[in-house]
Amino acid sequence: MENSTDAEISPFLSLFAAVSYGIASMAMVFINKAILMQYAKSLTLLTIQQLATVLLIHFGRTMGYTKAKAFDTAVAKKIFPVSLFYNANVAFALASLKGVNIPMYIAIKRLTPLAVLIAGFYSGKGRPSTQVSLSVLLIAAGVIIAAVGDFSFDLMGYSMALTSVFFQTMYLVLVQKSGAEDGLSSVEIMFYNSFISLPFLFFLIIATGEFPNSLALLVAKSSSLTFLVIFILSLVMGIVLNFTMFLCTIVNSALTTTIVGVLKGVGSTTLGFFVLGGVEAHVLNVTGLIVNTAGGIWYSYAKYQQKKNKPQMLIPDEEAHRR
Repeated sequence: MENSTDAEISPFLSLFAAVSYGIASMAMVFINKAILMQYAKSLTLLTIQQLATVLLIHFGRTMGYTKAKAFDTAVAKKIFPVSLFYNANVAFALASLKGVNIPMYIAIKRLTPLAVLIAGFYSGKGRPSTQVSLSVLLIAAGVIIAAVGDFSFDLMGYSMALTSVFFQTMYLVLVQKSGAEDGLSSVEIMFYNSFISLPFLFFLIIATGEFPNSLALLVAKSSSLTFLVIFILSLVMGIVLNFTMFLCTIVNSALTTTIVGVLKGVGSTTLGFFVLGGVEAHVLNVTGLIVNTAGGIWYSYAKYQQKKNKPQMLIPDEEAHRR
C-alpha cells in the first residue's frame, strides 16, 4: 500500500468500514457473553479464535484468495506491541464479561474515547475542545451513577473492564500508527497480530491451569448443538471483528473507531436489559446508563463537527491515517 492522503480514500470504503465494525462489535459482545455463560475458559476461547484467524488467512493466501504478503520477521517485530496490547485488551474484556452485565460493560467501554483523548494530549496533540471535554466527563459521570445503582456490582469485573479500556486505547493508537507507517493492509495486520499472539496465549492457558481441562470441557460441551453453533459463531465473528476493527482504524482513524464503538453501544445497552438473562433495573442504574449514552452521542457529534469545520489540507490532519 502506497502512502496517500485522506482524500484518496473512498467515502464508501470509510462508511463501510465504520458500519461493518459497529455491527460486528455489537454482535460480538452478545456472542461472547452467551458462550462465557456456558464455557468460562476465556483465555482458551481467545487462543482458539486467534488460531482460527491464522489458519484462515494462511490458507486464503496459499489458495490465492487474499493478497496478503508472506510472513516477514522484521514486520513481526514492529507489530509486536500491537499484538501485546490487543491480547491484553481482549483477555481483560472477556474476563470482565464473566461478572459484569452487558449494559454496564458497554458503559465502561465508552470510557475509551476519554482515554484516547488523554493519550493524545500527552503525545502533543493539544487540548480537546470544550464540547469534547464536557461530553467525555458526562460519559464518566454516567458510569459512576450507573455503577452505584448496579445490583450485580462485581469489583473484579469492573476492574477488568477498566483495565481493558486502557489496553484498547494503546492498541488502537498503535494499529493506526502501524498501518500508516508500514503500509500494511488490515488482513496483514490481523495475521501478524494473531500469529504473534499464539505463543503467549499457549503459555498463559498452561500457566493459569486452564489447559488441558479447558480442552476436555470444550469437547464435552460440543455434544450440545446449541453450544456448538454459538462456539462456531464466536470463531467466525472474532475474525470478522478483528478485520473490521483494523480496517476502520486504518481507513479512518483510531478516534473514528472509538466513536463507532460509542454509537453501537446504544443498541447493545438497550438489548442488554432483556437478552441473556437481562438486568435487574434500578433508577440510578438506568439514569446513569442514559447519562452515559447521552455523553457518547454528544461526544460523537462534537467530533463530527470538529472534523467538518476543519479546513481541508493536502497533508492529513493529526488524527487521520496516512497509508
